[in-house]
Amino acid sequence: MDKQTVFSGLSGNEMYCAYLLGYSPGDLIVGNSVFSMGYIGSIRTNIRTAVGGEIAAVTNMIAEGRNLSIQRFEQELTKYNGSGASGVTSKLVFHPGHTEFLTIGSAVKDSLGRGINVFTSSADAQELFCQWDSGYQPISFVFGNVAYSIGIAKAFLGGLKSLSKGEVKQYSDIFNTTRNLALSRIVEEAKAKGANSVVGINTEIIPFLEIGVQEMVMIGTASYNPQINSLVNLVDGVTTSDLTAEETWNIAKLGYAPIKLLLGTSVYSLGFAGGIKASLANLIKGEIKSLTDLIYGAREKSIDKLREQAQEIGADDVLGIKNYITDLGSGLVEFLSIGTAVKKIDGIRTHSEQLPPQAIIKDKETYIDLSGENGLNYGNKIIT
Repeated sequence: MDKQTVFSGLSGNEMYCAYLLGYSPGDLIVGNSVFSMGYIGSIRTNIRTAVGGEIAAVTNMIAEGRNLSIQRFEQELTKYNGSGASGVTSKLVFHPGHTEFLTIGSAVKDSLGRGINVFTSSADAQELFCQWDSGYQPISFVFGNVAYSIGIAKAFLGGLKSLSKGEVKQYSDIFNTTRNLALSRIVEEAKAKGANSVVGINTEIIPFLEIGVQEMVMIGTASYNPQINSLVNLVDGVTTSDLTAEETWNIAKLGYAPIKLLLGTSVYSLGFAGGIKASLANLIKGEIKSLTDLIYGAREKSIDKLREQAQEIGADDVLGIKNYITDLGSGLVEFLSIGTAVKKIDGIRTHSEQLPPQAIIKDKETYIDLSGENGLNYGNKIIT
């Protein structure tokens, strides 16, 4: 019987790294689910009356769509006799009149006949090698999401008018709770899979169908690492990290392991600057010192929240801190800080002395089409 041709999404570098782990390429796997705009539109009333925070109906609807597409992906993986899947993504594709939930990944097949459990991973095969070599055995692709309103009720806005400057604590509290909901949900899903860690977390904010709602979704790989069991009691059973796979390997080589992904949000009012804005027409250039101080202080407040969380869990360091600023409208600005707390512990090591070049070489795009500005947003590509 002739050997069947495999149609894989793995690159040459990924194929090499999969081979080092004892896997050969399998087929590209797809799962999807399509929801109508009519169903989505029926929940708009709840959104209009929201002051902020989670819109549970939207969260649940998006989670249902994502889960259905993932289930169909897993069915396809079984159909094609895959031993695992790497590079799994969960995307929203907005078509005219409906929304598609799309899961794509590349199957791999056990070439050593080990009969190990089938896994799914958000890491591509290069990242998967780095994670596995650091001691993280992949179990399942996982996600945690929360859909939230950025609208503000009129009564709440009325209270803001009296603010001269500074943090709006009511809104900071709402957003801190909302941001951490996504993290708590990815942790719960990992626990249900029997994992003690979620590695390679990516966080995405998605404006949803212009209905005043955004989804914050975290995706990652639920894994098991026997080397970190002394850490899991610090974080309710599951460690979390948004460090890259290469960073995870590097810190493991130095004897460190991630403990927890930290998030700190501060929402500030810029309404007090109205008087300043009126005078700007007469300015040619120069610093607006009051705004400089306000924005500096807002960033520091967000990082202070990371510092408090790190101290609670006994972290040695917080790595990879990133700061994001989002205009929420109505004179409000969100300052979000994200970082991963790490700790040095005995027993952490990598299997290899050095990473192979194929694990860190970045693939180049070989097809770039800039001709269609009005195409469909299909993952990271534009399909016209």
